[in-house]
Amino acid sequence: MSSLDELLESTSRTFAVAIPLLPEPTRGEVTIAYLLFRIADTFEDADGWPRADRLAALEELGALIENADFMRAKKLADRWLARPPSEHDGYLDLLAQTPAVIAALGAVPAAARKILAHHTLRTVRGMSRIVSLSDQNGRLALATIEELRQYCYIVAGIVGELLTDLFLHDAPQLARRADVLHATKVIFGEALQLVNILRDSDDDAHGGRRYLPAGRRGDVMALAVADVDEASRYVEALAEAGAPRGLVAFTAFLLLLARSTLDRVEAQGPGAKVARVEVKRLVEHVVSSPVDRILRYPA
Repeated sequence: MSSLDELLESTSRTFAVAIPLLPEPTRGEVTIAYLLFRIADTFEDADGWPRADRLAALEELGALIENADFMRAKKLADRWLARPPSEHDGYLDLLAQTPAVIAALGAVPAAARKILAHHTLRTVRGMSRIVSLSDQNGRLALATIEELRQYCYIVAGIVGELLTDLFLHDAPQLARRADVLHATKVIFGEALQLVNILRDSDDDAHGGRRYLPAGRRGDVMALAVADVDEASRYVEALAEAGAPRGLVAFTAFLLLLARSTLDRVEAQGPGAKVARVEVKRLVEHVVSSPVDRILRYPA
């Protein structure tokens, strides 16, 4: 197992399961992208840092992504950790390994590296705008569904765009269904993020981040259900275009997990999660099912 795989396992429950389903070189590319997003998230959520410090760290991360500067990454990692932005051991280890992540980005072939840098930079800059909207203590409250969707675009819709560009680059046969992939890529990301927000709303509110507009939980639930249904077109387009099995399995797993999580949150309320044994069954299903039936998972 590579050091980046170990970082993935220590910083994510879901993506540590999903990303290994991908074939190479996409697996390595998406791992790097995830870790860069996770570093940015750590700065965005750094409750113990004043707003100015979070903005400065995001700007510094953006410069590292632009220039793939390994030596600068070492200096910044030491400075960031001098006053840790998180209490999560995995996130702190990831910050310490920022030079390794930046070095891995620099080693990606030029065309794929351009895709990674372009979209991760867009997200980092978008997160800076989000932090700018918070107060000095990091408290943020979204007031409308439109504000929520704009937030979801920054933190997840762009991820859908990044994945789509990588998939089309790594598997050129997908070009014949590129129209559907482009039409549904943002909804795919939004669907996953809305489910996370509904699940984690109590924990987020405790941390001073209220992503659900007041009194609109039911509307957000309805939007999430519609998005998850629409996002199935993304997975179906991959299968119809003859995508490598791993691309279909990766996206199907994420979508099926989102559906299962949404069902539990609707029945049990915020905090409800899919049990690990059920996650294992989902993995077995997407690995073994015919691709044209991969989204037909028993409720």
